[in-house]
Amino acid sequence: MTLSLGCIADDFTGATDLALLLSDVGANVIQTIGIPDDDIELPPCDALVVALKSRTTPAADAVAESLAAWKWLRAQGMSRCFFKYCSTFDSTPAGNIGPVTEALLAACDAEQAVACPAFPVNGRTVYRGNLFVGDVPLNESPLRNHPLTPMTDANLVRVLGAQSALPVGLVSWPVVSQGTNAVREALSAAAGRGKRMVIVDAIQDADLDVIGEAVRDHSLVTGGSALGAALAKSLLVGDGTTGEAPATHSLALPEGHTVVLAGSCSEATLGQIEHARHSMPSRRLDVDEILSGGFDLAAAVQWAAERLEDGPVLFYSSESADRRSERNASTDSGAAIEAVFAELAPTLRDSGVRRFVVAGGETSGAVVNSLGVSWLRIGAAIAPGVPWTVSGGGDPVALALKSGNFGAADFFVRALEIADGG
Repeated sequence: MTLSLGCIADDFTGATDLALLLSDVGANVIQTIGIPDDDIELPPCDALVVALKSRTTPAADAVAESLAAWKWLRAQGMSRCFFKYCSTFDSTPAGNIGPVTEALLAACDAEQAVACPAFPVNGRTVYRGNLFVGDVPLNESPLRNHPLTPMTDANLVRVLGAQSALPVGLVSWPVVSQGTNAVREALSAAAGRGKRMVIVDAIQDADLDVIGEAVRDHSLVTGGSALGAALAKSLLVGDGTTGEAPATHSLALPEGHTVVLAGSCSEATLGQIEHARHSMPSRRLDVDEILSGGFDLAAAVQWAAERLEDGPVLFYSSESADRRSERNASTDSGAAIEAVFAELAPTLRDSGVRRFVVAGGETSGAVVNSLGVSWLRIGAAIAPGVPWTVSGGGDPVALALKSGNFGAADFFVRALEIADGG
């Protein structure tokens, strides 16, 4: 096939976020879970999104996996590569955004890559190189307490510069506001000064359209899903293929029981859990119990089986930042929690569950991998950046994979209403 756009996403929820937005601008899009086998049979599409679980892995592993994804996409006929990361630039001083971008620049033999995580509709904007979450700088938002990637600096030029050996430049909003040609000229001038990576400001959706058009001929572009959609729109318009929204938005979900699995500790997810507990049975997965090896999988599944005939149930391990701090939460505890969700999901499927709502990028990765899902079709939007999806091949399951920070307080309830045709 000939792809207008091949995409590499550093986590599973971010991949579905991107896939939905690509579909919204008229692209026929397929999302794969990990790097597929060479003999996988996929429907024809304009865009392929490869969902990796590389956001919090060691930088060297993230680079190797991203390069393998790039090679697979190139073999599928990719003409442009988009590296997608979180709209809050989730990473650490050691990576992984900078090292992966460096490696992809070399693979693409590209002179320069822009970096713009902005997602204005979700309150993520970049101004003078600084990332804002709503009205506050990134380092003053709840992301400063992220258990794996605490964001303590809002200045993305500094953040990316600390991760990379390559010089980092900036195209600020006054330039972006002047339009596509001004951005192209500024990027060219930055390249002349040796700036191989360039943060580009965006404070509104129109800015992303300007940037997408300015970089449509770049072999590598990096950023949040909103920039990916703007780039795809530019490419499709140029090819004369954009048009009606694809039929995947009317995707029928498989019949069966529904569960909500929440592992994210973001403030948004904590509020969503509290809201959902008033409308469905809920069971907390005690983190200390999990870490001590005392979690009883059979008891949890039995609890769900006794209630699923009456409607959805909620499992959650999410806890507040203060509670995590008291317990000295670590990457090891995160891995233990993910392992429990990875055990729980296929056992629930065997009990008749066919619809999963999952909160948290790491949790989503664990669940999808444990269910053996290889690729997804994109369905109806639940909230900006979060669609219902249906697994391709075999015995299908429906999955709503939500980044921890996304969605209003009623997200879980709204997801179930949409699944039921509401």
